[in-house]
Formats: sequence, structure tokens, C-alpha cells
Amino acid sequence: MSDKYNPALRESATYTRSVIAEIQRAAETGIYDIRGWGAKRQVPHFDDLLFLGASMSRYPLEGYREKCSTEVVLGTRYAKKPLVISTPVTIAGMSFGALSAQAKEALGRGASAVGTSTTTGDGGMTPEERGQSSKLVYQYLPSRYGMNPDDLRKADAIEVVLGQGAKPGGGGMLLGQKISERVAKMRCLPQGIDQRSACRHPDWTGPDDLAIKIAELREITDWQVPIYVKVGATRTYYDVKLAVQAGADVVVVDGMQGGTAATQDVFIEHVGIPTMAAIPLAVQALQELGVHREVQLIISGGIRNGADVAKAIALGADAVAIGTAALIALGDNNPRYEEEYKKLGSAAGFYDDFQEGKDPAGITTQDPELSKRLDPELAGKKLANYLRVLTLEAQTLARACGKSHLHNLEPEDLVALNVEAAAMARVPLAGTNWIPGQDLK
Repeated sequence: MSDKYNPALRESATYTRSVIAEIQRAAETGIYDIRGWGAKRQVPHFDDLLFLGASMSRYPLEGYREKCSTEVVLGTRYAKKPLVISTPVTIAGMSFGALSAQAKEALGRGASAVGTSTTTGDGGMTPEERGQSSKLVYQYLPSRYGMNPDDLRKADAIEVVLGQGAKPGGGGMLLGQKISERVAKMRCLPQGIDQRSACRHPDWTGPDDLAIKIAELREITDWQVPIYVKVGATRTYYDVKLAVQAGADVVVVDGMQGGTAATQDVFIEHVGIPTMAAIPLAVQALQELGVHREVQLIISGGIRNGADVAKAIALGADAVAIGTAALIALGDNNPRYEEEYKKLGSAAGFYDDFQEGKDPAGITTQDPELSKRLDPELAGKKLANYLRVLTLEAQTLARACGKSHLHNLEPEDLVALNVEAAAMARVPLAGTNWIPGQDLK
């Protein structure tokens, strides 16, 4: 066909080619689409915010001579042994089952090398993960898959999961091809049969039950370790208040850009709110209860670089958690496997069928031949390098704003590029003193 413009070939803004293809796929198969990763639609994100660097009215810090601290203490409210991490970047929960044992080991190695924590995810704790993680958070999920009180006592913190950013209100999925003999044994499930986790805890029908559960976990661990509560970003203001009142030491808020190993595409794209929009709501809730910074706030969902880290902290977070970015650092979607991605009907940078268990990089699979491709030691070093870069980038921005600790960053250091971002982040539109929804002063 000629490259000449043809006015008859005008694509519908509502029925794009991708929408048409999905309708046809649904009509052909009669099943909904399942995939991994997070939301692919464009929503306001940290790129829509800019820092106001220091010059005359503020003084920057010298990068090589003046200190900018990054240490974070998590669990100062009730825990006898708060979790101390050297960088405000932690590794989010990703299960053994969704990931290979080699990937879990690599995450532990990388996190330990920079003095931060990693998290178990659904399905329990593997010896590889505990052995290589100097600081390990044990997730306590609705499924109770792999739940082991002895392993729970080995953890440095416990995270009670009530929701996930990619699928708030929905349970996890692990298809039969990824339920190997070892995964099945850990989860007490039949091998090779699709697993679908519950969307809420079986002994939890409201905030009062959460308070009881947190008290039980404190008794099991003799009040030694911090108790986190993780929620998907939806009704964030109310959820954070209820988590604090139930006794949480740390609240984790996961935005809709957060990833997953497998769930319905309609969930990923149409449930939850953007990460950036959730932070001010969470901070407002903590401030109104008088516990901001006493109850620490961890933000996750679409954190990619040091600028994202610094902006999340400036908006009021104490730390961030990364998942998808950590897997990319290990080698996910690596161009070296381009030909194999093509055979799977995808391409490097686009591959999201983590549920299939055919990941050429050996990360999101239980296939022993594919898993062997991932060298945990080398992958761990790559992750450590990436974490160091995130930390250095965040420090660079903090120094440019004249701050001697990342936690000294504040909303006053930020402006927004568009009205939507200004309203969500509650910072002024660049070049004005106007915050949408607030009166001009």
C-alpha cells in the first residue's frame, strides 16, 4: 500500500487496533486475558514532577565533601528490634513459584550487598532466600500457602498483606505449569494444578480482626520484629488509618503501577489509583493521627530510578520497594534472548507472560533447564549495582536541594508539570503557587 495519506484509513480513538484484537481474542477463546507486569496505560507518574534545585535562596551541598545520609529505621513504634537498612530502597515481595529459586537467591544476594531487605512473597521461605538475605521480611498472605511458624520466627520483619497494587481486591494466581514438585510441597497443593489465592484472609472480616492478628504475630515473635501492613492503593486514606489503629509499625502502599506475576488484564488496567496519587493520602492519614515518621511509610509501584525514589520520599514516604525493576536488573527482558522471545510471540522489552513459566531469562519460571540460565551470584551483583545507582541518584538530587538526609526532602522541593500531577501530588504547578483544589494564598 502507498505511504500516501488515505483519509479513509482513520483509526477510532475508542476502537483502536489493540482493542479490536482483544475483542476478537475474547470472542474466539471465551476466557479473559491473564498476564504479568503492571499497568501499561499512561497515568500521571513521578516524571510529571520536578525538583527545585538550590542556587541563591537555597544552598546546595557539595557532592564529595558534605554528607547526605540514606539510612532508614523501620519499626520504631513497637518492635524491640527495628529493621535498619542502609538505603531507602527495599525489594518487594515476590514468591518462590512466581520466581525461580535462583531468582529468589539472587534477590537476597543483591539486597544484602547494599544493606537492604528483601521479602518472601506468597508460598513461604526458601533456604536459598533466607541464607542469602541479611534482612528478610516474611509475608503473611490470605492464602497461607507455605505459612510456617518456624520460618516466621526466622524473619527480621513480618508483612501482613491485605492487597496488592496490580490487583487490589483480587487474589493471586499461579498456573499449574509453574507448580513444580517443590512448589507444590511448600504450598501443600497438588502438583501441576492451577492455584488461585484468596482475596482476603480467612480469619479477617474487618479492622478489629486485623488488630487481633497483629497481636498474635507479636506474641509469636515476642514483640521482637516490626509488623508491616500492605495495602493496594485504592481507598488509601482510610486503609492507612485503619492499619495504624490496628497496631502496624510500618504501612506499605502499593500503587497501580505495581507489577504481578499473573492476574487478569482488566484488573491491572482498571483497578486502583496511581502510586503518586496515593502518597499524599497516606501521609495525610498518618499526620492526622500524629504518627507520621513514627509509623513508617513504604511506597511501591513503578519505582524505576533515583529520581522516583527521591520524589516519593519528598512527598512523605520513608522508603520505597521495587519489584519489576529488580527483575529487570537481574536480567528480565534481556535482548540477548530476543530470538526466544520472538518464538513466544513477544519481544525483549515486551515480554509479560510470566504466568506461562517459559521465561528465557530463567527468572519467572520453574523449568529446571531455563532456571539454570540464571547465575544467582552474577545476577545478585547486577542487582546490587542497580540499587547503588538508585541510592546515588537520590542522594544527588537531595544534595542539589540542600538536604543532608533523604528524609529532609519535602513537598516544598517539588513542582508539577501539569494540572493532574499537581492535584494528585499536592504540589504547585510549575511557575505558579497554585495547587489545584486549594485556595491561592
